[in-house]
Amino acid sequence: MVEIKKINPTRQQLKEFTHFHIDLYRDNPYFVPPLVVDDLETLNPAKNPAFDFCEADYFMAYRDGKPVGRIAAIINHQVNESSGHKAARFGFVDFIDDKEVSGALLAQVEAWAREKGMEKVIGPLSFTDLDKEGCLIEGFDQLSTMATIYNYPYYSEHFEHHGYTKESDWVEFLMEVPDAVPEKHLRIAEIVKKKFGLRVVKYTSRRKIKKDYGKALFHLINDAYKDLYQFSRLSDRQIDQYIDDYLGLLDLDLVTIIVDSDDKIVGVGISMPSMSRALQKSRGKFLPMGWWHLLKGLKGRNDRVDLLLVAVKPEYQAKGVNALLFVDLIPQYIKKGFRYAESNPEMETNAKVQNQWEAFNPRQHKRRRSYVKHLAQAETN
Repeated sequence: MVEIKKINPTRQQLKEFTHFHIDLYRDNPYFVPPLVVDDLETLNPAKNPAFDFCEADYFMAYRDGKPVGRIAAIINHQVNESSGHKAARFGFVDFIDDKEVSGALLAQVEAWAREKGMEKVIGPLSFTDLDKEGCLIEGFDQLSTMATIYNYPYYSEHFEHHGYTKESDWVEFLMEVPDAVPEKHLRIAEIVKKKFGLRVVKYTSRRKIKKDYGKALFHLINDAYKDLYQFSRLSDRQIDQYIDDYLGLLDLDLVTIIVDSDDKIVGVGISMPSMSRALQKSRGKFLPMGWWHLLKGLKGRNDRVDLLLVAVKPEYQAKGVNALLFVDLIPQYIKKGFRYAESNPEMETNAKVQNQWEAFNPRQHKRRRSYVKHLAQAETN
């Protein structure tokens, strides 16, 4: 028999919720654990400013007193208001390969959603787009990344068995770092600079980049991503938190800002050395020695770079601004010894983004999916 228990957002119970996920994948060579402290803050209503416009409850499944699954039930009211939909989300979902367990977890979210007046459930999604999202359905033999979900192949079978169908897919690409900046990029970059009066801005001071473009960078992300699937606009409180939490981790050589003649930001590219192996070695913890592995991941030799985000102001999209970004970033990749670059998830229909990888011998190596279930239909299943 499966028992579902609501998890209170205390540190002790949230740690149990988080560690179930890590323990389930203990022996999987492709799984990359989250940084536990990050997950604890994301799940804590007192710490995560997304709770200004979201609500959530967390549940764990037990059998004979042993944890066998977990799930979060979330409503992003901001997205619902902008889309006109009444949708709940499920996220942070993990379970053993047992359909009774997965069914009980999903049924709990569906009941919760009905009580809240929702008409459908979608997922796996989290609070916002800068959180992890999507069920992996291809690429189970590929190393995961710090910014994405890894799950066992049976997850998608379980979702479909319980009446969930495809809503949207993301694809990911593994690319080769070229030996030199492609001539095409150099040519386009020069044209774009002259035509639009754009230039590259680089920083060596975190304090100065924060002062000059910290908030503007995230406002650019809001503008660039506003039409993407289930996008949740970042609030000022979220922006302040991201600046405080993550700016200090970035290698500023791998942050490229494009500005116009008035010094207004029109594009940004942010990359980061892959932290996958470091997080595996640390098991997502700073202590006792996790900090050492994480520091080596940031500062040590690494052959892979993660392309965390590329954002271009809507009126400059598809006009060659991306060439300016890569003319600056590729020499940095070469200098730092990166041989491969990995994209973040991109909507399968987003041809504008995918076209920018053409010069880098891209190989689609992963695919992930969000699922939907309409609750009116669910009552008759």
